[in-house]
Amino acid sequence: MNTQPKPMLSFWQIWNMSFGFLGIQYGFGLQQANLSPIFRYLDADESKLPVLWLAGPITGLLIQPIIGAISDGTWTRFGRRKPFFLVGALTGSVAVLLMPYSSVLWMAVGLFWILDASMNTAMEPYRAMVGDKLNSKQRTIGFSVQTFMIAGGQIAAGVMPLLLLYSGVSGDTQGGKHIPDIVKYSFVIGVVAMLVSMAWTNFTTDEYPPDNLEEFRAEQAAKGGFFGRIGHAFKDIWEAVIDMPQGLRRIWWVKLFTWYGLPFMWQYLSLSIARHSFNAPSPDSPNFAEGSSWGGPAFVVMNFTTVVMAFLIPAIVKAIGTRMTYGVLLAFGGIGFISMLLFTNIYAVLACMVGVGIAWSGIITIPFIMTTSIVSPKRIGVYMGLLNAFICIPQIMNNLTAGFYYNTLLQGDPRNALVLCGICFILAAVACLFITKDVEPKYVTEGDVIEAQARGITMSEA
Repeated sequence: MNTQPKPMLSFWQIWNMSFGFLGIQYGFGLQQANLSPIFRYLDADESKLPVLWLAGPITGLLIQPIIGAISDGTWTRFGRRKPFFLVGALTGSVAVLLMPYSSVLWMAVGLFWILDASMNTAMEPYRAMVGDKLNSKQRTIGFSVQTFMIAGGQIAAGVMPLLLLYSGVSGDTQGGKHIPDIVKYSFVIGVVAMLVSMAWTNFTTDEYPPDNLEEFRAEQAAKGGFFGRIGHAFKDIWEAVIDMPQGLRRIWWVKLFTWYGLPFMWQYLSLSIARHSFNAPSPDSPNFAEGSSWGGPAFVVMNFTTVVMAFLIPAIVKAIGTRMTYGVLLAFGGIGFISMLLFTNIYAVLACMVGVGIAWSGIITIPFIMTTSIVSPKRIGVYMGLLNAFICIPQIMNNLTAGFYYNTLLQGDPRNALVLCGICFILAAVACLFITKDVEPKYVTEGDVIEAQARGITMSEA
């Protein structure tokens, strides 16, 4: 690895390096807001949606740590990280382009698996490359620009279908059997955004090579090459599980409740808005395309709130501590989801998403801040891998079980799924009270929050 002092980068060098996040996040934003409506257009039953979302957590659990370990030990004439995120972006862009043109459900589901595997292949090395390039003095500004790009991509994806609809593009679903043009064109724009932004970063940003390339390759060969690095990574993870501090073991219970509930948001938010705010319970309803398109702006409200909260969290932590901050923020999210039972007006639902955004700000920052405060810097990478598992495993549990009680306990209503998510958040907030004091950092700066937010967003979108 390169151990030479990292030079100071200009603002535009940092901008160019981070620009690819704009396209990647546009792709993720399209997926989060539109995937369930696409499945419904292709005759998927609402109760089956959770299992159809299984690709996300499984690919995140397996691909992120494997690709991260492989790219750590790679150097080619194209660089260390760039070959991975370019291949991921190119493959993902093909899946984005084809998904809204799927003619049958199995085709859309297969493309979703390809898309999520590709995005995870691109995301982990890209995130690592940004860290590779930044020196300690520029980490805050670097992660601030990265967060700005992430938010920009998510906001653009969230508003695009509705913007196209109000610009005159057709939202006709042909009786619920046709994916409307507003969705198709949004995905085509997404392909352009992904390819342009990633190509821009590729051609404007160089990677630092190892100090001694021959020595570097000899070290990697000694580790057993490709499969050796994978085996070494899983050995490190197992040892970290055995040695895990008590505070992190308690965080598991918080994340279990949080991430069992959260998939309901992506699976059912757009459908809930369509049903209760636009009286469009199914794709053959006249207002279904418009109603489900409002799921995107709902995510925009959530993400904008999260950006604002990055500047407020340090003061909250200073006043009440990290554990209480975590619990309070989660409680706001629980109230936001449960409050959706009271409203049908779309703007009231958007107001509820402010509470969800407050919780999301804690979900993607506080666990990472706690981990860095208690874990040796030498083992931070492997424990971040475990946090990734803490995110993915509860989602898999949700995907495999929710379909069994959707039509009974949740009465076949997507809004009830959101209420259950809110209840899970309240339980997670209570679990925060049992986290031990050893995870409390001495202080939390705005830079700590911004760095954790950038890492947390990309990891949480697996």
